Amino acid sequence: QVQLVESGGGLVQSGGSLRLSCTASGFTLDNYAMGWFRQAPGKEREAVSCSSSNGDTAYADSVKGRFTISRDNAKNTVYLQMNSLNPEDTAVYYCAAASGYGCVPYDYWGQGTQVTVSR
Repeated sequence: QVQLVESGGGLVQSGGSLRLSCTASGFTLDNYAMGWFRQAPGKEREAVSCSSSNGDTAYADSVKGRFTISRDNAKNTVYLQMNSLNPEDTAVYYCAAASGYGCVPYDYWGQGTQVTVSR
């Protein structure tokens, strides 16, 4: 059974850091691009970052320089290190997997983890 499970969300003060994890089961990450998305209340889901299957990365302008995506294929896990968090980063964060090299289209989605940044 294919599953993506996010963890690491929580409440943090503005300026703080969190590291999100997304662990896959039922498939191996080696041949998948992995992405992080977020959705704030009342807003559309937005792409945050992506790691292609060969490790190339991309970031939304709003998080560039603050967030870092990484992957440990041996642990079947992708991470999102988030630094210098601000209240505008408050959202439910989702990971997703896309078979092949590129970051679209996505085949599998996790259920999300809440990140709340207080002022």
